[in-house]
Amino acid sequence: MNYELILSFLGSAIGCVAGILTSQKLTDYRLSRLEEKVEKHNNLVERMTVSELKIKILEEKTGETI
Repeated sequence: MNYELILSFLGSAIGCVAGILTSQKLTDYRLSRLEEKVEKHNNLVERMTVSELKIKILEEKTGETI
């Protein structure tokens, strides 16, 4: 049996698996960063909605447009 062929195959297989695992870790990291950014954005939208409602109430009380 040709041991060089077997070692070459094993090296390629190990390299492929290592590359896939590294790629998966990077994808998971980037996804978690994106989720954090989306959460911050959603929080801002909620706060702006509350602020706009308060401004509307103040405008109705005073009769002025802010």
